[in-house]
Amino acid sequence: MIKPYKSDALTPRFVCDAERRAELRREAEQLPSVLLNSSSASSAVMLGAGYFTPLDGFMNRADALSIADEMRTQSGLFWPVPILNRISDEGDIAGERITLRDSEVAGNPPLAIQTVESVDTLRSDELMHIAQCVFGTTDHEHPGVNTFLEQGAIVVSGPVEVLNFSYFETEFPNTFRTAYQIREDIERRGWKKVVAFQTRNPMHRAHEELCKTALERTASDGVVIHMLLGKLKPGDIPAKVRDDAIRKMVDLYFPENTVIISGYGFDMLYAGPREAVLHAIFRQNLGASHMIVGRDHAGVGDYYGAFDAQTIFHTDVPEGVLDIEIFEADHTAWSKKLNQVVMMRDAPDHQKEDFILLSGTRVREMLSAGESLPEEFSRPEVAKILMEFYRQN
Repeated sequence: MIKPYKSDALTPRFVCDAERRAELRREAEQLPSVLLNSSSASSAVMLGAGYFTPLDGFMNRADALSIADEMRTQSGLFWPVPILNRISDEGDIAGERITLRDSEVAGNPPLAIQTVESVDTLRSDELMHIAQCVFGTTDHEHPGVNTFLEQGAIVVSGPVEVLNFSYFETEFPNTFRTAYQIREDIERRGWKKVVAFQTRNPMHRAHEELCKTALERTASDGVVIHMLLGKLKPGDIPAKVRDDAIRKMVDLYFPENTVIISGYGFDMLYAGPREAVLHAIFRQNLGASHMIVGRDHAGVGDYYGAFDAQTIFHTDVPEGVLDIEIFEADHTAWSKKLNQVVMMRDAPDHQKEDFILLSGTRVREMLSAGESLPEEFSRPEVAKILMEFYRQN
């Protein structure tokens, strides 16, 4: 199986030993504490789950600025997005160890303990600079930029010991999986080559065919459908509905033992190309040898070009840094001429009107109005689940 990123083994920060975890929970109640925002809490979950190998904790101000400018930490580790614990008031930080409390769970229980290495402050111009580099814009209408700029300016760096996986384990017990759990599943199935598919949306027939095409063309043994379970922008389909729709599609339309359905506990950044590189790193960590990057991967609105998330792997990712390979996919849709789903670049004789194309806005309008989606666009069983959600909302 492919090695984790820059490491011979995963470095999950979750404390597996039950006795040690109980000891840390007792310690957590005695330490000064800070309340994590959702972004920092989900990053702690990703650190705990091994997805952010080889990181051992949150970065400092210097690393954040270095990553913004050069996509490298001060020590030279290639990394596309700063992983920060940002707070508004450092008054609660006293001593070398602090409890990180979970803002996303009732009662704000301890999520992790952090050993504090530094406490820095990012100036407003530095925050704007990081936003511009990471998101390609400082427009507050961009949901990722808006979230990023609303967080505190104080950066608390240092390694973490993670005590649990927040709400992801309890709300998504059949779907949330750590990187090491997925690796174990891949090994148990005897898969050698694996394709990862990122999604924050329900999967329609184009996505289904894209996974099947990638499996065939990479000669892989299976695909990991890896869905985001964290916070999304308003209007996106909730994780539970998306999970149900994807499971129905896989049950009915994929061959047995070719798919692992799983999810990860991270908030969507909508950072387009930079986020695509982050996705590649943690897909390598879960054991995937290939990752599908299609049109507008991790994008939002018109902030990025349709295939900028593919281009970055050629322009900004140094050769040999990543072991995972990128399967570059074109826009995929139903061909009226061929009566099947195809990638548009594979049908050069087609015009736009030869495809069945529906925008996300149009799909939402149809579902909200109780209209059936064309079977060429969405499997009827999937459409039924989505229609029921829109009917109730």
